[in-house]
Amino acid sequence: MARVVVDVMPKPEILDPQGKAVLGALPRLGFDGVSEVRQGKRFELEIDGELTPARLAEVNQMAETLLSNPVIEDYAVRVLA
Repeated sequence: MARVVVDVMPKPEILDPQGKAVLGALPRLGFDGVSEVRQGKRFELEIDGELTPARLAEVNQMAETLLSNPVIEDYAVRVLA
């Protein structure tokens, strides 16, 4: 069994109101020195059996069609050791 992580983030040109809200809250909570916050999503998938190149391609297809909105989000797929 393999564990694959899909990280989804807003594209750089897309406004991130949740990230801005976190950025505004940090100094009020005593955390200084942060200049930007972007908020995204993380999906962890457990894949049955061997993680072949075909299965990894299928995970990329999942990320593109269901886990992210490719118009406004970028995604990255990585395998956990």
